Amino acid sequence: MIKTVEINTIEDVLPLITEQEYRPDLQRNRSLYLYRGMTDVDFKLTTSLSRNCKSAKKALEPCILNNFTKYGCLEDPLIEKSVWRQMILGQHHGLPTRLLDWSQSPLIALHFATTEHNLDDMTAHDCIIWRIDIKELHAMLPGRYKKVLSDNQTSVFTVNMLSEVAADLDQYDEDMQDSAMVVVEPPSIDPRIVNQYSFFAIVPDAVNNIEEFFDKYTNNTVRYVISKDLRWRIRDMLDQQNISERIIYSGLDGLSKWLGRHYYVNKKDDK
Repeated sequence: MIKTVEINTIEDVLPLITEQEYRPDLQRNRSLYLYRGMTDVDFKLTTSLSRNCKSAKKALEPCILNNFTKYGCLEDPLIEKSVWRQMILGQHHGLPTRLLDWSQSPLIALHFATTEHNLDDMTAHDCIIWRIDIKELHAMLPGRYKKVLSDNQTSVFTVNMLSEVAADLDQYDEDMQDSAMVVVEPPSIDPRIVNQYSFFAIVPDAVNNIEEFFDKYTNNTVRYVISKDLRWRIRDMLDQQNISERIIYSGLDGLSKWLGRHYYVNKKDDK
């Protein structure tokens, strides 16, 4: 079941950014929640592969990955060895894939929720943050997947761990059907992945509606709906916390994005 929480004041943000489960075994506060920020509350959870290829996604996905590997192996020869690495590298560079981006940082999710491409739209609509629970998702996995996690004393898959149980997409889809999903932590192939605290959910082919999947199979999924009247206030708070394009995207691209927004003039101030 999906729970909806409305955020209408800056005080409402605090529970979102401080929700950590106390672990008696560690005597520490640790969380396995992941967050995804989206600029418009009406946007749906969907993969770039589904948006790009629609009903032909299953037929076209191997073609996309094979050609990406054929032409991209000069940049990273390791992608020939793993379909999971092909997806992660491709997603990172804009390739349509079945991966759905998440971050373990709610502040990073807030950044993406409160940063419009067109800043004139900041007060045009509410935005949203989705929260999912890795532990809850991985509790649904087949036994041999759970064994790999247990053997490695971890809660999240790496590319190599996933390759142990599913060497290809057909095996993965057969194992997951429409009732399970793996979360993988990508290798640190780029500072952007590190800075964004990135994780990916690998959406099985049989899951055609991701939101219905979360609603049917999970209890800890939350939609945080953020009022459009609060977006600039949160945006300014994030900048003061050093959560901005300058950090999210390394290099001059991020710096330029940040400066453009920093010196943006609201319509109401433009005389």
